[in-house]
Parts: sequence; structure tokens; C-alpha cells
Amino acid sequence: MSPANRQVRLAARPSGLPKDSDWELHEATVPEPGSGEFVVAISHLSLDPAMRGWMNAGASYIDPVEVGDVMRAGAVGRVSASEHPGFAVGEHVYGVFGVQEHALSDGKGVFKIDPSLAPAPTYLGTLGMTGLTAYFGLLDVAKVKHGETVVVSGAAGAVGSVVGQIAKIKGARAVGIAGGAEKCRWLVEELGFDAAIDYKSDDVRKALREHAPKGIDVYFDNVGGELLDIALTRLARGARIVICGAVSQYNATEAVRGPSNYLSLLVFRATMTGMVVFDYADRFGEAMAAIAGWMREGRIISREHIVDGGVEAFGDSLLKLFAGENTGKLVLRVG
Repeated sequence: MSPANRQVRLAARPSGLPKDSDWELHEATVPEPGSGEFVVAISHLSLDPAMRGWMNAGASYIDPVEVGDVMRAGAVGRVSASEHPGFAVGEHVYGVFGVQEHALSDGKGVFKIDPSLAPAPTYLGTLGMTGLTAYFGLLDVAKVKHGETVVVSGAAGAVGSVVGQIAKIKGARAVGIAGGAEKCRWLVEELGFDAAIDYKSDDVRKALREHAPKGIDVYFDNVGGELLDIALTRLARGARIVICGAVSQYNATEAVRGPSNYLSLLVFRATMTGMVVFDYADRFGEAMAAIAGWMREGRIISREHIVDGGVEAFGDSLLKLFAGENTGKLVLRVG
């Protein structure tokens, strides 16, 4: 009997928050590599808010996951069998392998990683796509400058926590918006943010006046909705807003809420720019080297929130993102 490869497949397109019936746990056989292919035994899966958008039909920056397909996910693992000259058995790799225990790959879009330099889950977060998103969003899109004030929403998440730390490295003032006193304490006391605003208990408008008295130079947005609208009223002249995500809107069953205060862009001669990390694929090596250097110097702290349970825990684990239960990068341990 062939060994089983458990997979999570999209069974239906969700309306609102994904529910159990939107997923199918499927048992396939473990693939065998053909010429130019290799098999990866997956150890950890990346859980990201963007996954919710990938489940929807319609045009986006990436094709949707089709009903019946293995759910798309970034993952790390070890090469377990190979007929590919560039990937040897025993090497550790990152790729978009999907929510399954074993993946077949031809090497396209796959990167080798070194777990002796950093734990494998770190390559899903600070040394992975979320860290790279922070790097390119803040340095290339926002073009942050020394002395500026950077405000980031979703600051205790995988992207936001790195944005604030890079802002500090570049000599900017970092203000985070997060949910809950514990997350805010972590941002200030451990990550070195200058201030943190608890959107659950603080008056965000008042807090922004206090912590960004001369206005916001860079607003790095991971949340959208009401927080974006409030930030638009507190811009400095020439401000840059980076639209990275809008987690507050992903599960909405009504039309996505756009910013009503958008004319502030005119008043403050500001810009609002969307960014997708895949546009910078040819520079990933540069960014990973820079972030790894800052980590070695102790200037960036990486935190992974690891959930156990294997692929069958995927659906419940994903919901932790939308409930704001994670601090740092949310990762599902598979093997």
C-alpha cells in the first residue's frame, strides 16, 4: 500500500469567514519524482491573510485557487526524493507547495534555505515573504527617510512587526497600531517601537495626534477600513501610504469599504500605492541578505507563532489570523 499524502483542498468558495465545509481533507499517494523533479516532505506551512483573497473567484494579482485544488500556501521542508540535478535529498527548501504533507516540484520558484542559520519557520516569516514585503514596501515603495514618522497597522503581525523594526534601523520613528495591551507592550518593550496604539481600547484619533504630532509621513496599511480612514486625517505633507493588505475587509459579505477621507491625499499632496511582494522576485536575495544581517546584529527580532496539529488543523488555524490571535508570524507545523 502506497504511503498517504494528506492534503487540504478547497471544497467551496467561502462567504464571509471560511468554515469547515469549505475544505476537504483528501488522502492522495505520496508523489514520485520524474526527470527534473523532486519531492518535498513539508515541515511547516505559512498562514497568511492573503489566503482569504486567493479563495475568491475574479481578477486579482494572482489567479484564484480553483475549487477542488490543493489550497495554495508557502511552505518549508526537506527534499525526500530527487531526480533534479539542482536539488539533492536532504536539502531544505522554501516554495509555494500548498497545504499538504508532500509536494512534487520542478524547482521553479523554490529557494534553498539553511536551517543552521535560522529555524525553518523563520523562512516563512522574517526571512520569507512577509519580511520581504516589509523590506520592499517600506524602502522601495514608501522610500522612508531618517527622522520621519512611520505608522503601521496590524503592527504585531508578521509584516507589521518587521516594518517597525526596519523603520527604526533607518532612523525613523515607529508607531504601531495593534489589538490588545500585550501586543502593544511587545511592540514597544521588545521590538523597540517608539509607541503603540491599542485600537481596542484607545481613541486612535487622539493617540495619533499624540504620537505623530507633526503628522504621519508613512502609513503602512495592513488593515484597511476605519483605521485607514482615521490615518488619512493625520497625514504630513508629502505622505506616502502603502497598501499592503486590508485584513479587516477580507471576510466582508458586503462591498469592501473604501476610504471616505481620500481627499486628504489632495490636501497633503500624498500618495497611496499598492504593493505586491512578487513584483520584486529578482531582488529577493538582496533583501534576505540584508534582513539576515540585521538579525545577526540583533537589530531585528523574529517571532513565530507556531500551531501544532498537522494539515487537518489548517482551517481552524487560519481563523486565528482574522480573530487577531497571533503575535508575529502564524505558522502551522505539519511534520
